[in-house]
Amino acid sequence: MMKYKVVEKEEILVIGLKAEANFHNIHLVTPQLARQFMPRLKEVTSRKDTYTLSLQHYNHFDYKTFNPNEGFEKWIGVEVTHLDAVPKKMETLFILSGRYLVIDFEGSIPQFIKHWQNIHSTWLPNSEFELDTRPHFERLPSSYNPMQKVNEEEIWIPIK
Repeated sequence: MMKYKVVEKEEILVIGLKAEANFHNIHLVTPQLARQFMPRLKEVTSRKDTYTLSLQHYNHFDYKTFNPNEGFEKWIGVEVTHLDAVPKKMETLFILSGRYLVIDFEGSIPQFIKHWQNIHSTWLPNSEFELDTRPHFERLPSSYNPMQKVNEEEIWIPIK
C-alpha cells in the first residue's frame, strides 16, 4: 500500500533555472540545470527553507496518453518568500495554491524512476485522486546528492 499524505499548499513562488525537456533527455537536462543552479544557490536570499525543487511544468500530463517526446519545462530552483530580489539570469515561477499528494521516497535514482512510473501507471489511476494541471515537483533536502546510492526526497503530485 502506498503511504502518502494530502497537503493543502498555499501559492508557491520559485526562483531557479529552467530548460525545455522531454522524457528522452530529462536524464541529461536535469543534471545540467543542477550544475548551473547549485553553485549559485546562495545568490537567492529569500529562500523559504533549505530544500531544492526539481520541478516539471507539463503542458498536459496524462499517463494513459503518455508521449515521451512531448516537451515540458524542467526547473531546478528553490521556494522563496517573495520575488523582489531575483538574481541575474534566473527565472521565476508562480504556482497556484491547491492540494498535493506528498509521497516520501528513499532509494536510488533507478528505484525512483520505477516508483514514479508505478505511482502514475498503477496506483494513481486506481485511487480516489485526480491529477491537477499545476506543476509536479520533488523536494530535495540539503543532504541530497545524485552521486549517493540512496537519497531521500518528497514527491509532490498536484491533485484536484
